[in-house]
Amino acid sequence: MQGIPVASLVIGIASSPAERRHLARLLGGSDAFLIVSTVDQAREFLGVVETPTAATSPNGPVPGGAPQTEAVLAPAPQAAAVLAEVAPSPQLPPPDLAVDSDRRVLRWRDQEIDLTRLEHDVLLCLVHAPGQIWTYERLHLEVWGNRHLGRGSDMHSVVRRVRGKLARLNAATTIHSVRGVGFRLAPV
Repeated sequence: MQGIPVASLVIGIASSPAERRHLARLLGGSDAFLIVSTVDQAREFLGVVETPTAATSPNGPVPGGAPQTEAVLAPAPQAAAVLAEVAPSPQLPPPDLAVDSDRRVLRWRDQEIDLTRLEHDVLLCLVHAPGQIWTYERLHLEVWGNRHLGRGSDMHSVVRRVRGKLARLNAATTIHSVRGVGFRLAPV
């Protein structure tokens, strides 16, 4: 079908927080990914329900036969809503939001506010890919020039300051946290 964009979603399963963080780093360049803790969570998200069926022969149930499992695709309206949240369509930066790199200022409509170097660099990454999740590691590498190690309080501090500046300008955009993964620029 021409004209209909095809989006792919990668679903990763990792049981521990450390494995989920590692998987997020590996999938950070993907357009859309979802990380769940169990296969059951993935099935629930996709709307796949397993129903046990008795072992059967053409003449009916087989006595003592082991039950078989059948995967049935059930409608899952919440999956579409979550998918839209996880895999936002490619977006353009809000037209009223601009980052002036020459003067290192954030402009919302007719208002401006100064940015520090780190605030500028973090915001520039997020503005050039609105809706896209930037993993902690990828953002740290891009802005600080090294791999993300430790708790990331430096990054969270910069993001908190940028959020405050966006709020002071009454911008219709903010930085959303994706817990355990990273940040993305999104509408308020």
